[in-house]
Amino acid sequence: MPHPPVSSRRSFLRGAGTAGLAVGLGGLGASASMAFAATGGDEIPVTATEDLMREHGVLRRVLLVYLLAAQRLRRGEQVSPNALRMAAQLFHVFGESYHERAIEERYVFPEARKLGGKVADYVDTLLVQHQRGRQITSAIMQAAQRNKIGRGESDQLANTLDSMVLMYQEHTAREDTVVFVAWKRMLSARAYRARGEKFEEIEKKMFGHDGFDVAVNKIYGIEQELGMAKLAQFTAPLPVTP
Repeated sequence: MPHPPVSSRRSFLRGAGTAGLAVGLGGLGASASMAFAATGGDEIPVTATEDLMREHGVLRRVLLVYLLAAQRLRRGEQVSPNALRMAAQLFHVFGESYHERAIEERYVFPEARKLGGKVADYVDTLLVQHQRGRQITSAIMQAAQRNKIGRGESDQLANTLDSMVLMYQEHTAREDTVVFVAWKRMLSARAYRARGEKFEEIEKKMFGHDGFDVAVNKIYGIEQELGMAKLAQFTAPLPVTP
């Protein structure tokens, strides 16, 4: 079942562009649908912070894959090394190389740090966590190189996955509610629009067109492989009343 079409934020997105994106993401689009519906008429531009936050949405879906994988490993169940490896690769390419290094560390953090105080303190910690996350991503990819994850390494890998989930959930929550908000407020309307245009320029340079759309389709393909693509299965049960 193909992923429901994702509306492009760029009016020029066409099928030929998505093929280039798959290459730009290191072939990450191979197992997911690449068909996007063309949108008619003028599109409402995506602002810089909206862009950053929805990229966090993709990365949070990777974290949910990690969470499910950790739970299965602790129960002694097998987890597809291929799915885990592809999830980590997506996080590396889209999250670490693009979102963190090319956008946050080059533009958002240096400007936000100028505000001083709590925001600057957060930036210092966020940078440390970026580096730790890269170390964890590398460890996950290394563990998932084999055809099967051995029982002897299951608990340690589960602990590593859980540590990444907790750190990055806290990390993105502080960025979305404190750092990005303060950063946006410090910029003039003109400067803020310019940042959005710059982010789009970087994304086009790195991925060809819209890396977000391909990333969404890729994480959906990973979710399908792990049997977690249907949202309804995660609906919480009714609470038990005493």
